[in-house]
Amino acid sequence: MANTQQMANAIRALAMDAVQQANSGHPGAPMGMADMAVALWGQHLRHNPRNPGWINRDRFVLSNGHGSMLLYALLHLTGYKLPMSELKNFRQLHSKTAGHPETGITPGVETTTGPLGQGITNAVGMALAEKLLAKEFNRDGHPVVDHHTYVFMGDGCLMEGISHEACALAGAWKLNKLIALYDDNGISIDGQVAPWFIDNTALRFAAYGWNVIGPVDGHDAAAVAQAIADAKNSADKPTLVICKTRIGQGSPNRADTAKAHGEPLGAEEIRLTREAIGWTSAPFVIPKAVYADWDAKDQGQAAEAAWNASFAAYKAAYPELAKELTRRMKGELPKHFAQTAVDATITAHSKAETVASRKASQIALEAFTAALPELLGGSADLTGSNLTNTKSTPALRVDLAGEVVVADDGNDISKHTRRVGRHINYGVREFGMAAIMNGVALHGGYIPYGGTFLTFSDYSRNAIRMAALMKQRVIHVFTHDSIGLGEDGPTHQSIEHAASLRLIPGLDVWRPADTAETAVAWAVALQNKAKPTALLLSRQNLAYAPKTDLGEISRGAYILAEPARVGLKKKAQAVIIATGSEVQLALQAQALLAARKIAVRVVSMPSTTAFDRQTPEYKAEVLPKGLPRIAVEMGVTDGWWKYGCAAVVGIDTFGESAPAPVLFKHFGFTPENVADTVQAALTRK
Repeated sequence: MANTQQMANAIRALAMDAVQQANSGHPGAPMGMADMAVALWGQHLRHNPRNPGWINRDRFVLSNGHGSMLLYALLHLTGYKLPMSELKNFRQLHSKTAGHPETGITPGVETTTGPLGQGITNAVGMALAEKLLAKEFNRDGHPVVDHHTYVFMGDGCLMEGISHEACALAGAWKLNKLIALYDDNGISIDGQVAPWFIDNTALRFAAYGWNVIGPVDGHDAAAVAQAIADAKNSADKPTLVICKTRIGQGSPNRADTAKAHGEPLGAEEIRLTREAIGWTSAPFVIPKAVYADWDAKDQGQAAEAAWNASFAAYKAAYPELAKELTRRMKGELPKHFAQTAVDATITAHSKAETVASRKASQIALEAFTAALPELLGGSADLTGSNLTNTKSTPALRVDLAGEVVVADDGNDISKHTRRVGRHINYGVREFGMAAIMNGVALHGGYIPYGGTFLTFSDYSRNAIRMAALMKQRVIHVFTHDSIGLGEDGPTHQSIEHAASLRLIPGLDVWRPADTAETAVAWAVALQNKAKPTALLLSRQNLAYAPKTDLGEISRGAYILAEPARVGLKKKAQAVIIATGSEVQLALQAQALLAARKIAVRVVSMPSTTAFDRQTPEYKAEVLPKGLPRIAVEMGVTDGWWKYGCAAVVGIDTFGESAPAPVLFKHFGFTPENVADTVQAALTRK
């Protein structure tokens, strides 16, 4: 029989030793949660250390990611490819044991956590993905999608407002396979939390529609294990297990103090702690018996083998469904996607409609959501403004019993998936929406997209950043992208947002000018398997910009109009670079300048981020050396100077409340001002 106390003490010892060696880190949380970990990982968690990517594994999220040594110890002890040398290299350059867990770096880490509250929110997305996939693909006698999502979280996660957004949605969606264990130790960096954190957490979660268990003794592994077993019986509610613990458990002088939170215990306190818990092994040494008690390789291999056998039976009965589930969990687009993208772009070009780019986005989505059943959309209470819904995406709904409502009869003998709701009403929860989408993407099986106004990207920003850091295919639909939204005024008019989003490494940002550019932007976003995308879209209608070639749009910038377009048979003397709604201004200015015998080239640059990745040769072809460049965008000017611009027509103040045409004139976004700016630049040359 396993010695659960020694199993927990192994975690405590590794946490103490690694933090001490690094002279940096958070030993208290791993020491306090060690018994909780024994209960979950030792008795309930279904996973396979030999194959961390097994699709039907339980997901485990350490939301209080500063306690990363808990997770690293668990991965090492249970048999993942995380050798002791990596634990000794904790928090060092290029190690697999970073200060906070990072997915894609460390085998077995499901999501990158650290910014508090986002881990639990990612977990809500994972649990939602599991629930929807199960409804789509499972058939009687074939529960091929059937796993739980577990979360450890602390006071900090609960204090962050995003936890409210996410946990309220988890209750509304009745995510009964989501089980969160709350490390209730009453300590944060500043000390005892009671003066500033007095929430009745149990009643708060009950109000969300959660099942609440506890408080239980978080240092009684058997009691925690029983609570988890009870939680797994919940048919229609997620569960919160409140575990009363002591931060730094085992440390004679640091337990229950803020000093245990974020600094090494020190050599003397570690010696005393070893004596107190009866741990006699040297630093970074684990007894063979403890390794044997923790080893999950054979059990995990057996669990996956049993699932493989059940999946083989499923595949025999429903070969098309099995093929589709496999494709989607791999994140591969269907073979017909390329043709779908071409058709959508050519259709947009042929129709040449004058519509707002938010409407152009919906037109593109009609094609893509019909062709890609994995597209899972939504809006933060702005569906009618963001236009994220389509004929193929009925609203997601859950009935009183906790079952996902199916939009048709879901014939069990059909080769097709059941038609579940694929458009989510997130409510006014921009940050929660963004981090839930990250969780959906991390789980696999869906490509999430969600909409709000561009100015509210500020609410979402850290989750957008996390998507880029984690290299996840998440698509943000940001409408009302400029002063062009008009009377709502400066609180809603984006000024710095496009430039700000372009600063996030690994985030693709597109601001398309018409229907064809919007279709291409969507196609590129969907193909960006390891990159999130932000689409910045207009409220106001935009005329179609005639094109001779659609092939270069995906490169982020292309030559839209040479001087010959407006009757000048001479080489360009300058280049106007424009994005989004301002492309029409550039074309109108080109015509005005032609009347003045000044020849200019118009370059549409829907994506600076995509253009910046192109070859020097292509960049020089689009923006020739020696020609003055004038950028035009309704936003801050700073980001444009890197292109060697002679002038920028932009806005470096906040907006105003007035009808859009009045604002355009007030801020100088007129063909005449653009033309005059170009002429002045040429004069200075």
